[in-house]
Amino acid sequence: MATAAPLLSFTEMATSLSELHQAHAHMLKTGLTNDTFASSRLITMAAALPHTEAIAYAHSIFARTPDPNSYMWNTMIRAYANSPTPDHSVVLFHQMLYGPVPPDKFTFTFGLKACSSLRGIEEGKQIHAHLLKIGIGHDAFIQNTLIHLYAITGCTAIARNLLDRMLDSDVISWNAILSAYTEMGLMNLALSLFDEMPDRNSESWNFMISGYVGIGLIEEAIAIFDQMPTKNVVSYNAIITGYMRKHQFSQIFLLFEDMQSKNVKPDNCTLVNILTACAHTGALSQGEWIHTYIEKNGLCISGYLATALVDMYSKCGCIEKALKVFNNCSKKDISTWNSMISGLSIHGYGQEALTLFAEMTNDGSSKPNEVTFISILSACSRSNLLNEGRKFFDLMINVYEIKPTIEHYGCMVDLLGRAGMLEEAEKLVIKMPLKESPLLWESLLSACRNYGNMKLGERVAGTLLKLDPGDSAVYVQLSNMYAYMGRWKDVMDVRRKMRNRQVVKEPGCSMIEVNGVVHEFLAGEGLIC
Repeated sequence: MATAAPLLSFTEMATSLSELHQAHAHMLKTGLTNDTFASSRLITMAAALPHTEAIAYAHSIFARTPDPNSYMWNTMIRAYANSPTPDHSVVLFHQMLYGPVPPDKFTFTFGLKACSSLRGIEEGKQIHAHLLKIGIGHDAFIQNTLIHLYAITGCTAIARNLLDRMLDSDVISWNAILSAYTEMGLMNLALSLFDEMPDRNSESWNFMISGYVGIGLIEEAIAIFDQMPTKNVVSYNAIITGYMRKHQFSQIFLLFEDMQSKNVKPDNCTLVNILTACAHTGALSQGEWIHTYIEKNGLCISGYLATALVDMYSKCGCIEKALKVFNNCSKKDISTWNSMISGLSIHGYGQEALTLFAEMTNDGSSKPNEVTFISILSACSRSNLLNEGRKFFDLMINVYEIKPTIEHYGCMVDLLGRAGMLEEAEKLVIKMPLKESPLLWESLLSACRNYGNMKLGERVAGTLLKLDPGDSAVYVQLSNMYAYMGRWKDVMDVRRKMRNRQVVKEPGCSMIEVNGVVHEFLAGEGLIC
């Protein structure tokens, strides 16, 4: 095993599937795959990678292992229980139950967790019965998992009965029910249980905060947050997420300042959310401060953190800095590539965006997804690359087999509209269901105004007003079209209709950063925050 030590060390440090492939190849070459310990480490590392392909790869190694031990079985059952396909965990659990390797208490815990993810109460009851039969049903760890299973599947009376009958129940046991209530959004039940709890830990408080945030009750979440004896980074992240969903970016910055004053160290989740808020508000100086903080603390700029930095610099007008972050990023995932392509698109660098797309596909580490094509089609639209846009739309459908969404059609309608291909754009919009198409019709109406096509413009406006008679933007666009053509009587008719139908044009809103503080303005009003 001495000669195997460096290889096993390399395996345990692997952070990508390609590195694990290298380690596996060496193991096959040296015969190390016949060693149970070495194979178990390879399976463990593959199952732990945050890639959908990784767990399938781990399973393929497991399936080819002659006599997998209980650790290997548990690793795979646990991995699937935590994956988007927990049903595979139940299948493996069943195979192990009737195989030569007996399950232990960890096996049952992972199997029950899979049942919770599936909301599989019948399967869970069968496992519970088997536990009682073999005499380990009273293990505290197993009972806590059972309590959560019954609570999350709506069997709250059984869950509470199990809790009340536990001889050594603790805060974890209470949290098992509390987490189920908050996950299901049953916050009245959660609050009642929370008030009844003999002891609470930070998880108890965080479950309550996250539960309220999850159903959009940010004020209630803040009330719990303010009462919390000792706040941690998870507590702050939950509230920041709530503010993010409400687009209350100024509150996010205040909360981050509070974190700093309380010496609560932000994690990657915090930093990504703050950078996203900076991108939305154009708060460049605050975004740069976060970037400096990341570098000073030696944090690895990759994955979502790299994506957030690229997005922030792009949306704050610093495309050169965005490119610098992107080029210095050691490991780019698809979100990082998408963010950079989108950034180039926003700044009008259409050809450069296409070049980056080609670079990504040649690199082979990331496969284009729906978001990639939205970014690349937007780049074609903004740079008037009509033929290239058509080519990429065809590539998306026929090569990558991605079904176009409303966003993809929107990019194509905008591209065709800018190029003056209004009839072709109309044919594309007609293909979409009416409920999904208002934004496409609005884009086409804007193109009709730009090209002075009144006949098509009136037809499009009529369609939009049938869908939403109160849409002020349609009246304004139609009025502007008539004004551009000098048809002042029609302008007055449109405005009269707006008054009669009590349609009010929504005021524009702007945000600006001054000395590190973000201010918001409404058209015709003063400073509002």
